[in-house]
Amino acid sequence: MTRALLIAAVAWLTAAPALAATNVTLKTEVLDDDGMVTLSDLFDGTGAAGKVQVAAKPGTSTVLDAGAVQGLARRNGLAWANAEGIRRIVVRGGAPAPAAARGNVEVLTYARSLSAGEIVQPQDLVWGKAAAAPSDAPNDAETIIGLAAKRPLRAGAAVSSRDVSAPQVIKAGELITVLYEYDGISLSLQGKAMTAASQGESLSVQNTSSKKMIQAVASGPGQAMVGPAADQIRGGRRTQVALR
Repeated sequence: MTRALLIAAVAWLTAAPALAATNVTLKTEVLDDDGMVTLSDLFDGTGAAGKVQVAAKPGTSTVLDAGAVQGLARRNGLAWANAEGIRRIVVRGGAPAPAAARGNVEVLTYARSLSAGEIVQPQDLVWGKAAAAPSDAPNDAETIIGLAAKRPLRAGAAVSSRDVSAPQVIKAGELITVLYEYDGISLSLQGKAMTAASQGESLSVQNTSSKKMIQAVASGPGQAMVGPAADQIRGGRRTQVALR
């Protein structure tokens, strides 16, 4: 009897980790944004074991052996059945796109309909209730005011950052003045804008005298810059875009 009890105890102790294991499922899209893949990056429901490191991800993506991952998960109290028979797990860089907010949420909406190209004014925006908000819905009206509608926008629609862009200050085919300013030297010429541009954007300009093409940066309505001043304007625009 004693021998039988000993055998049963050994069997119970051996089986205990398997019985206590937590079932987990592999995420539909495996993403990592900090260069170190952990169990929580791979599976849902990992709990405290989610902090266990699986591999480093030096590039934009890495490929893991599913069998090795399954073994590591098992050693840390997680059970992944892998019913699909997956052999390789691809981990990509980046984070999942934010899901749209749902429910009776407060969002910015358009107080009136806007035509494409119209500049959004403070009175054009009003807070309202909606069943869902776009994933890129702005939290601050200031980020939208002063920008131009990229397409016709309907009154009452929830505001999305994709709706707007910086207003164009130069239109394609327009005759503009191109300036060069540096160290007290100022030169100008007349050119034809070959492309439209917002302030701070690069555009192609044809010299109306020589017919040569040059690259300039839109600095204001009907005006563009070349040279060091153009680099400063372009750099300023990048900073503004990064802050939005």
